[in-house]
Amino acid sequence: MGLRDPLYWLYERRLERGLRGQEIPRHVGVAMDGNRRWAKSSGLQGAEYGHQAGANKIFELLRWCNELGVQVVTLWMLSTDNLSRDESELGPLVRIIEQTIARLREEGWNTRPVGALDVLPASTAQALKEAEVATSGNPGLVVNVAVGYGGRREIADAVRSLLQEEAAKGTDIQELAERLDIEDIARHLYTRGQPDPDLLIRTSGEQRLSGFMLWQSVHSEFYFCEVYWPAFRRVDFLRALRSYGARNRRYGS
Repeated sequence: MGLRDPLYWLYERRLERGLRGQEIPRHVGVAMDGNRRWAKSSGLQGAEYGHQAGANKIFELLRWCNELGVQVVTLWMLSTDNLSRDESELGPLVRIIEQTIARLREEGWNTRPVGALDVLPASTAQALKEAEVATSGNPGLVVNVAVGYGGRREIADAVRSLLQEEAAKGTDIQELAERLDIEDIARHLYTRGQPDPDLLIRTSGEQRLSGFMLWQSVHSEFYFCEVYWPAFRRVDFLRALRSYGARNRRYGS
């Protein structure tokens, strides 16, 4: 064991002890950014290597969340914008996502799709639906798989679903406009029935959300981490939780 290993272990234990008595977020959202740049900086030829390393990192994160008492995790794997990427990158990425969904199902994580399934390849949409059915009764951490996800698209889909529901009831559009409130829309979001994210983490140094959980993040705390997603360590996660616990959440003020 090298010198860095015991020092890292001691630092990790120190961070974890510091969380005792602090509030742990119920719902953590993660924009897992930097896979391609990690592969390039590591001398690997091809984004596929970065995407695979990023997929492997997901299961480390889930174990950390489970150990520390997080209840819901939302993983942004593929945005609606990503679907326009060149097929030479998109094809392998979709394959890795499908393999990740299969592993989530195999390991028994309570897996729920979060996104516009109709814009995805049929095999990906089917894998998400089957994983949700197969794991819906499983206890413990809920894992939202955000694939084909965009914040604006989610809000548009929620409004569309609401209008279709009211039209089926024969509701007059003017009547709906007069009584419509935010809870009506919230009931049709991809994450309906779940708590909004308390903490949103984005890796790779980018300090923007890019539409991630646009509606739900109104009261979220943000944590931007310089490290690329495949290199994200437990100490990085503990630092994010420490930062969250140290904040005075004022909810709208």
